[in-house]
Amino acid sequence: MCGLAGFWNPSRTNERELRAALDPMLDVLDHRGPDERGSRLFREQGLALGHTRLSIIGLAHGHQPIETRDGNYAVTVNGELYDYKRIRTRLACQQLETNGKSDSAIALPLYLRYGLEFVDHLRGEFAIVLYDHLQQRLVLIRDRFGIKPLYFAKNSQGLVWGSEVKAILKHPDVQPQLSDKAALHQMMQVMVPGSTSFVGVEALQPGHMLIVEMRQGELTTRMQRWWDLEFPESHDSNADPQPYVQGVQERLIDAVATRLEADVPVGCYLSGGIDSCSILGLATTLQQSPVKAFTIAFDNTEYDESNIARLMAERTGAEQELLRLTEKDLYGPAFERATWHAERTFYNTLAVAKWHMSRRVRACNYKAVITGEGSDELFGGYPFFKRDWLGRDDEGGVFAGAILAEEDQHHAAWHELCGFTPSWIQPWMLTLDRVRPLLSTAMQDLLSVYDPVAEVAAAIDPLQVRGRHRLDASQYTWCKTMLEGQILTWGGDRMDMANSMEARPAFLDHHLAEYATHIPPEIRIRGGVEKWVLREAMVKVLPRELYERKKFAFMAPPAHTDPVKQAAVQEMIDHWLTDERVERVGLFDRTKLHAFLRQAWQENDVAVARRNDIIINHALQLHILYGQYVEGQPLPVVD
Repeated sequence: MCGLAGFWNPSRTNERELRAALDPMLDVLDHRGPDERGSRLFREQGLALGHTRLSIIGLAHGHQPIETRDGNYAVTVNGELYDYKRIRTRLACQQLETNGKSDSAIALPLYLRYGLEFVDHLRGEFAIVLYDHLQQRLVLIRDRFGIKPLYFAKNSQGLVWGSEVKAILKHPDVQPQLSDKAALHQMMQVMVPGSTSFVGVEALQPGHMLIVEMRQGELTTRMQRWWDLEFPESHDSNADPQPYVQGVQERLIDAVATRLEADVPVGCYLSGGIDSCSILGLATTLQQSPVKAFTIAFDNTEYDESNIARLMAERTGAEQELLRLTEKDLYGPAFERATWHAERTFYNTLAVAKWHMSRRVRACNYKAVITGEGSDELFGGYPFFKRDWLGRDDEGGVFAGAILAEEDQHHAAWHELCGFTPSWIQPWMLTLDRVRPLLSTAMQDLLSVYDPVAEVAAAIDPLQVRGRHRLDASQYTWCKTMLEGQILTWGGDRMDMANSMEARPAFLDHHLAEYATHIPPEIRIRGGVEKWVLREAMVKVLPRELYERKKFAFMAPPAHTDPVKQAAVQEMIDHWLTDERVERVGLFDRTKLHAFLRQAWQENDVAVARRNDIIINHALQLHILYGQYVEGQPLPVVD
């Protein structure tokens, strides 16, 4: 797990100038790789590769960038490449030498053997930047689901890239500017795939590679998709479920066993859900020694599931580390630091809670944990998936206002794409409607010609959706948007790596994921029970209380649930949303925004109150991002 940064500016060929541009980019990524730093300059080409290292595998021999002996090929890798011992042995039999024994060392020899198709041989979570000097070719690669981040900016001077946007913004050719369109998307929570908060900076999409080549003295770029989550056009609705139960069990065991491979201890994140509990149960069986389990507890019983997590820890004999969080932890300086790391807004302070948890993990001398992300995406675990297929069965409970819409919403672009408007985007359409009257005149004008909801739909490949089962279409569109843009960024990598800690989501192993797409919907959700096939696969692993439990909302308690939290939020509002700052940023009409803020805490409708919390969080963070990245305000210290 590491940080990547670099650039290709053909006109920048002075070594001192190259170093002066690269070093600040690496400095700002020190949290991603505090153990070691490396760089490789191709001076005459104006190309610089940089790397900050968090050593997990090959502690003594994992220096990067990795080069061939002749210096014609170089690579930097962020993440984990599993099965590397088997691949290294196979390469040795083919007389292809790996430079070192770390997992990253297999990348170059695989490229030399298979060319760009070498990515098909990779298993794991990774971002890769590879330079082929003979072909004058640079390749940026992102893993199948986007577990590891990679961003880039193209301009007239060339190309700049980084594991985080903040590294790109440190390059002298890139000026930080918040995007108005991205601000609209953040206010409604759903980003367009491939976009970021900043003008001119793009996210390399999951399963894609950006190929940059020098042709006749000019840099050319092309994007190539190398993998996608593909659902079949039909399923056997009468299929025997037992082979699928066995298939999920076997592949999940293999995925967990693979992710326990490390030269440092590996722990587990443990909530009260069946996903993380399944991971812990399998890890306990696979490991000789007790597993360290890390759990977050909130000060609101409606949102706290630590009691179920404690039952699982006791059942497995895990050593549980419990982190109790209150409003003092979720707001103020920690909220601001989490925003800086996220580089975008988040609707719930779960991101701040995850930042605290990764800090506790590192304080316990752990660098890696296995997590349960991806299970809901693969097996239909979210309530909106079930609603899209089976219709409404309740009013949403704690999901209403944040995860489920109180009333059905429809949008022509989504009906054209899927034949229906997925339930997962409907609450965010309501949020956008609530935000619209608060916007400045300039933003109102933008909304008159720009439809954020339609733009998200336009970014989805229609060939992967049309003709598919409703559950498949709902899962696919969520994975292409919210999984990468939310779960794996501010809910995953960005908060984990903020404290130099690697998360390994076993469910997103591509062998398991590709198998899951072929499980008939009637087996993924059976008898109205979400994730039925996973429950059955893990029936001997899970406590009965958990096996029979419905999906729980893993969110931090919103501010409206507690006057003390409201006061903590109000303190941030008073600092960040002053008349002067709101006018300067230009996103909101300050009079209407402040009227909304005064009235928000008086709301009695619970779903609307949750939506108000979401809007306040987003509005605060857009102004925090402006202060941090555009104005350059210093980060606060967290006790």
